[in-house]
Amino acid sequence: MSTCDNLPPVKTSLTGIKPTHLPHLGNYLGAIRPALSLVEHYRTLYFIADYHALTSVRDPEALRGYIRDVAATWLACGLDPERTLLYRQSDVPQVFELTWVLSCLLAKGQLERGHAYKDAVARGDSPNAGLFNYPVLMAADILLYDTDVVPVGKDQKQHLELTRDVAMRLNHLYGEGTLVVPEALISEAPLVPGTDGEKMSKSRGNGIPLFAPPKRLRKVIMSIKTTSEALEDSKVAEGTTVYELYCLVAPERAPEMKKKLEAGGYGWGHAKQDLYEAIEEELGPKREAYLEIRADEPGLDALLHEGADKARAIANRTMSRVRGAVGIA
Repeated sequence: MSTCDNLPPVKTSLTGIKPTHLPHLGNYLGAIRPALSLVEHYRTLYFIADYHALTSVRDPEALRGYIRDVAATWLACGLDPERTLLYRQSDVPQVFELTWVLSCLLAKGQLERGHAYKDAVARGDSPNAGLFNYPVLMAADILLYDTDVVPVGKDQKQHLELTRDVAMRLNHLYGEGTLVVPEALISEAPLVPGTDGEKMSKSRGNGIPLFAPPKRLRKVIMSIKTTSEALEDSKVAEGTTVYELYCLVAPERAPEMKKKLEAGGYGWGHAKQDLYEAIEEELGPKREAYLEIRADEPGLDALLHEGADKARAIANRTMSRVRGAVGIA
């Protein structure tokens, strides 16, 4: 029996991870590291949202790879399966049963106001029905596990509001307490700049690969755009990509870098080298762990299946309540 089975009755937190690309440094600093810290205060569940990925990923082999990449990344970064649950969304089919029940309680207009759907329409795209119904599946992901809190950024709060609305509507119609109404745990995740100074993202191509080999990592770091002051000149540290990244990776040493930049005689090449060394210090051991975990695909799949077995047990209890409440059972 794992430690997870003996956790005290604390609040449950749930985090979804969409497997659509190889993780980069921004994912680690802005999402992975903050999310993993929740294990100290909550009963934590982490799921790989592979069905959500189908709205954009069309290559089945790539998707299978991304799923394992994500699982191996989070495990290498410190996720302990003895203290939490890690599972694939697709291994818990009850989520689609709950999605249908929730769909019957939501108005078309509520889904039309979803950020992803609205943004696609505004760009002139022709969004698929999966993108339109995305918020319903997201709500089911959350409500299926009696989730108390969901860590979200300020820009993601709308999706949780829809989840709360539909949960309260179902409870009002069919009986209070049928579903747990979750609260937002607003994440103060940092804005991580990419190599061009803009927010690090896959779409911009400005990411710093999370587990790149040392030579490639250094090459990427050295490509970061900087100003062109002379070596002896004083330099402004605040607001620069190199310094802001250093603050996130090595906050205790950041004041020293700032002092050296402002004093002169310390160039951006020196600062980039220090940044590279700080990232390598932080991620080097994790890279080795990732490569070992990722190479053992049978072991990785077995771990995900074990997590799914426990997740389905929770899902079955929730769906038993829901079926009874709505008159299906």
